[in-house]
Amino acid sequence: MTGKKTTGHVLPGFLEIITRLRGEDGCPWDRKQTPATIKKYLLEETAELTQAIDEGDPTHICEEIGDVFYILAMLCAMFEERGEFNADDALRAISEKMIRRHPHVFAGRPTGDDKALKQQWEAIKQRERRQ
Repeated sequence: MTGKKTTGHVLPGFLEIITRLRGEDGCPWDRKQTPATIKKYLLEETAELTQAIDEGDPTHICEEIGDVFYILAMLCAMFEERGEFNADDALRAISEKMIRRHPHVFAGRPTGDDKALKQQWEAIKQRERRQ
């Protein structure tokens, strides 16, 4: 662990590893996974991450975050293989959502306390659901 600011330079290489694991000469286990088969591992890894957070061990937390990233990247690869969406699409969607849901940060609309922020967040979510 470096403690340095994230640059994002590692993500493309990691996604290439996933592509190789799922490729013709990749890992048989990784290749046969589907969204239906891998979801149990997502639940397991998320539970392990939650436990690591409760323990407060940064090294263990880092390891478990990596495991969750692996499962998420596998899911993105599966949907990319079907031509439905890819990791860029998922990251773009969450980026746009976070910007929409944080107008007090990105649109210069000040909001008061935590209660007001929560109300604003819920109002935005409701608008999004109606669209």
